[in-house]
Amino acid sequence: MRTRIGLAILAAGAAVSAAILSTVVPMSGQSQSAATARTADGKPDFTGIWQAMNTANWDLQAHAASRGPVIALGAAFSIPAGPGVVEGNEIPYLPAGAAKKKENAENWLARDPEIKCFLPGVPRVMYMPYPVQIIQGQETILMASEFASASRTVRMNSKEKSPTDSWMGWSIGRWEGDALVIDVTDQTDQTWFDRAGNFHSEALKVVERYTLVDRNTINYEATMEDPKVFSRPWKISMPLYRHLEKNAQVMEYKCVEFVEELMYGHLRKQPSTP
Repeated sequence: MRTRIGLAILAAGAAVSAAILSTVVPMSGQSQSAATARTADGKPDFTGIWQAMNTANWDLQAHAASRGPVIALGAAFSIPAGPGVVEGNEIPYLPAGAAKKKENAENWLARDPEIKCFLPGVPRVMYMPYPVQIIQGQETILMASEFASASRTVRMNSKEKSPTDSWMGWSIGRWEGDALVIDVTDQTDQTWFDRAGNFHSEALKVVERYTLVDRNTINYEATMEDPKVFSRPWKISMPLYRHLEKNAQVMEYKCVEFVEELMYGHLRKQPSTP
């Protein structure tokens, strides 16, 4: 019995020692690569193709699996369950905002900008089921999504003001230690956060925070503030994973041509056949 206890203690001690050493000495190729994932000026290198692996685009909050809106599609367009990405699982709507969110959800197919191939805005572009490519420079950082060729330029430490509201907003970046922090303002009020009808006004301000966990994982956080719709700021967080497959690339998904009939087909003199 004493031998068994002694072996258990030794094993536990060895595990603790290994855990401590692993935080000090890189023990894998991935850890070693994380230590060298920096640009020439010493900043963390976010260049690559990244993608969220969750159901946040369906609903930012925790939700059970459910039948989709088109019964004929069966399981092909059902809603997958998700644990949610909202801190505290609460989006603090003001009463009027909560009522509009409910109305949006009930009319999702008619109202969701994604269905019409409109640009998704921030933060939604970062967790749609499409990859996002980041190309990092010292003065500017380009982020380009596969969906509808949506892109934005992050101007680092800039005082330049946005000329007008736009679908992807105005992104100003800065470094806080090893974290890339981006203030996003001047977005149109036409974008949504997800397919569940979560929305905002033109007063939305988003503060994004990108932190490399390791060479192939970004911890992504976004804090939303919109006094016209929400009673207080609220935050989402999730990992973004690097695409590692051979010849990984962002393909074209120019969906405008796929929605022309949906949006303008009723204007035909003679309806088209399916």
